[in-house]
Amino acid sequence: MKYLFTIILTFVTIVSFSQEKEEQELLAMQKANDYVYQGNEKANSEDYIAAEMDYRKAISSQETNVAGAYNLGTSYYKKGNLDEALYRLTQAAKNATNKENKHKAYHNIGNILMQNKKCKEAVEAYKNALRNNPSDEETRYNLGLAKECAEQQEDQQNQNQDQNEDQENKDENKDQEDQKDKEGDNKEDNKDEGDQDKKDGEDQEDDKGEPKDDKQDQGKEGDNEKKEQQKPQQQPGQLSPQQIKNLLEAMNNQEEKVQEKINAEKQKGVKVQTDKDW
Repeated sequence: MKYLFTIILTFVTIVSFSQEKEEQELLAMQKANDYVYQGNEKANSEDYIAAEMDYRKAISSQETNVAGAYNLGTSYYKKGNLDEALYRLTQAAKNATNKENKHKAYHNIGNILMQNKKCKEAVEAYKNALRNNPSDEETRYNLGLAKECAEQQEDQQNQNQDQNEDQENKDENKDQEDQKDKEGDNKEDNKDEGDQDKKDGEDQEDDKGEPKDDKQDQGKEGDNEKKEQQKPQQQPGQLSPQQIKNLLEAMNNQEEKVQEKINAEKQKGVKVQTDKDW
């Protein structure tokens, strides 16, 4: 009995808590709807700043309030604040519980994406809008424009990519040509150095390609060797030609002195006969 009483008490507590929660949710939704209504009134009076405040209050009261998020997003859209408008409309599309609200949210999301030149993303937004309301011709027309825009952007992107690849190829070819030119310049420099070395070598060579200085030195040494070979080689115990010449000169000198002495003696011993003329 006690156990059954505990179960009944627990059940009553849960039901009471659920009812209280539902009442709080209903109260929050009612409060949010009131803020939305006030915001709509101010927006109709073109008091957009006050209207935005009411829409924000509606979202604060009930985070899933679709009307508050949608109207706030639409207000931002009219003011040209596209980023904030896109955020709020995406929030409305996510929280929407019926197809009509989803359709309107996705349709406006597509319009914002088209203005931001995001045509491919706009195509998907319009498709989501048509899934929730296939009979909306305006959405279908906008989808056609978005597809055409997306194709043009893709073609332009491919063209730019091709141009970039062509430019990269040109730059690469230019770099290769510059490298070849640089290598060619280095070869010319090396050739000039080689020609200069060859010229310097030729200056030091004769007609036969032999070094001149070495040949001249070798020639001089050869001549000296020939002269030495042509000179009579003095044998042991023999007089050299110069010594023989010196002896002959000495003998001739001595012979001349002896002859002079003999002649002098002759002249001294001869009587001179004088003939007088009478």
